Amino acid sequence: MKKLLVLFLVVSSTITFSQESVLLRLNYKKGEVYTGKMSMNQDMGSIMSMAMNVDLNMDITEVSGDNFTSQMKFTKLTMNMLQGGVSMSFDSSKSADELDETGKMMKAQMDPMLKATIVLEGNNLGEVNNVSVTPSVPGVEDMAKQYSSVVYPKEAVKVGETWTMSQEQKGMKMDYTYTVKSISKDIVVLDVSGDVSGMGAGKITGEMTIDVKSGVPTKSKIDMKMSVQGQEMLTTVSMSFTKS
Repeated sequence: MKKLLVLFLVVSSTITFSQESVLLRLNYKKGEVYTGKMSMNQDMGSIMSMAMNVDLNMDITEVSGDNFTSQMKFTKLTMNMLQGGVSMSFDSSKSADELDETGKMMKAQMDPMLKATIVLEGNNLGEVNNVSVTPSVPGVEDMAKQYSSVVYPKEAVKVGETWTMSQEQKGMKMDYTYTVKSISKDIVVLDVSGDVSGMGAGKITGEMTIDVKSGVPTKSKIDMKMSVQGQEMLTTVSMSFTKS
């Protein structure tokens, strides 16, 4: 009987805990530094495939009420691309002498990205209010916005509840649905689903892990399977953030 009572208490506490709600907020503090990594893989079969990896540092330079300002810099870029039977490769950690001719051409295009300073202003829901890039480099602002991967709901959420978010970029609209999969003391796990429309049409699937204390998405993996001008394309974006 005693064992049954203990088991009942354990099960009851688990059920109770699983129903607890959590208020998701970015709780940045001025002076904090985060290290981020993003990998993006695109596959269009024989037409094109690409793998890109980006490392960055993000400094929280200001926090005022619900708003924050961060400063980001890309620290490393690598890219491998196969298009039309031609292979191209680039690694920013290599000198020009270590790169082939296509790598040297890509270095000329990529080096300005590594020199750019990105200032991102947002709020504790994850909404981005402004992005500025100095000096201005095409494509860097779009890449920076990728790091705002979720906007939190105003209300607390519990397991099974959902909310939605939409993004528009380069002629495509992404409608995301976030579902709370689990809540523990330290992390919240979300299932991600949705639809892509516009220049491409398809489905979104994935998962995201959020640190409860900081509110920072520490790990995410999003797959977008879509049709672009009649050609199937699979894009996978993985991101991670750690506090330095």
